[in-house]
Amino acid sequence: MRLIVTGGGTGGHTYPALTAVNALRSRLEAQGRGLEVLWVGAEDSLEGRVAAANEIPFHAVATGKVRRSANPLKLVSPANIRDMGNALRGVFQSRRVVSDFRPDVVLATGGYVAVPVGLAARLRGRPLVVHEQTVLLGLANRVLARAGARMAVTSESTLELLPGSARASAVVTGNPVRPEVLEGKAERGAEGLGFEGHDPDLPTVYVTGGAQGSVQINTTVRALLPWLLERANVVHQCGEANLDDLRAATRDLDPELAARHHVTAFVGPELPDVLALADVVISRSGAGTIAELTALGKAAVFIPLASSAGDEQRHNARHLQEADAARALLDEVSPERLREKLEPLLADSERRAAVAEKAREHGKPDAADRLVDVVLSAGGA
Repeated sequence: MRLIVTGGGTGGHTYPALTAVNALRSRLEAQGRGLEVLWVGAEDSLEGRVAAANEIPFHAVATGKVRRSANPLKLVSPANIRDMGNALRGVFQSRRVVSDFRPDVVLATGGYVAVPVGLAARLRGRPLVVHEQTVLLGLANRVLARAGARMAVTSESTLELLPGSARASAVVTGNPVRPEVLEGKAERGAEGLGFEGHDPDLPTVYVTGGAQGSVQINTTVRALLPWLLERANVVHQCGEANLDDLRAATRDLDPELAARHHVTAFVGPELPDVLALADVVISRSGAGTIAELTALGKAAVFIPLASSAGDEQRHNARHLQEADAARALLDEVSPERLREKLEPLLADSERRAAVAEKAREHGKPDAADRLVDVVLSAGGA
C-alpha cells in the first residue's frame, strides 16, 4: 500500500500521524503486506525531524500561515498575502508529488501544510482522509472538509461542526495515542524516577507543562506546595530553566514533606510508568494530553494555554469539565483556585475515582486502529 501522510507544525498534529502510520504498517504486516510511506511537510519542521527519526522518506513543500483577525483589513496584510502565495505554490508542488508517488490514499492530520497537500490529492483524484484531533475544527481541516475529504474526528460533538457533505461519512475515531503510553506500570513509577521520598499511602500528583515546562503552572503549584505536600506526593516536571527554582521551593519545609516533592526537568522513557503512578494530573489541555489522560482514565486539573490556536485548549478543558470528567481553571489561574479544584480530589478517593471513570468514558485507546480502518476503507483495501 502506498500512503502519503501530511500534517505538522506542532506535536499535536505530528505525533498522531506517526502513531497512525505505525499502526497501519503493523496491520498490513500482519496480513503479509507492505507499506510505502511518503511524509509531505514544511521545510525545516517538526514533522521533517520526526519523519527522519523514524526513517520515513520526507518531501518538503511551500506552505503559508493565515493570520486570522476580526478586522477584515488585517487579513490582507503583506504577511498574509505573501503566505497565501506560498500556499498556492505549495498546491502546485504537492500536485507534482502526488502525481509522482501515486498514493492509494492521503492522510492529513492538520496544520497549514495539510491544506496544499490535501487539495492536491483531491485535484489528482486520490482518496483523502482528514483527522481532527480537537473538539473544535481547525481552520485547515475546515477547508479540507469542504473539499470532499473523508473526515475522522476525535469527539462526537465535532460532527455538528462539519459541513453537511462531510458529516454523512464522518467517523468518530478518537485521537491516536502511542501504544507505550498505555503500557505503564505504577509499581515502576517511583523507582524509575529515583523518587526515594514517595509515600505509597498518599495519592500522587503529576505536574507537567510539556517538554519546556510552563512558568504559569510552575509558579501556581510552587505557591501551593506546603499545603499540597501534606496531602500528596508530587512529581513535578518543570523544564530545564525552572529546575533550580523548584528545587529551592521546599528548602524551608519539614524534610519529610520536602522528600515527597520530586522535581525533574524532563520525563522521558519512564513517562508511561509515571502516568500509571499518578492519581491526579495537573497539565495543559492540548489534544494529545487529553487523548492520553482519557485513554488511561486519569483524574486531571487542566490549566489551558490561553494562546492556543482558536482557544482550543480552553474548549477542550471546558468540554471535559462539563461532563464531570476533569476539573479546569478556565478563567482565573491562581494558587487558591487550583487548591479549590484539587482538594476534593485528594481528600476523597471515591470522588477521584468517579472523575477518572468519567474521563475513561471519553477515552478511545483504540483510536489508532479506528483511524487505520478509515484509511484502509478510503484506499479501497
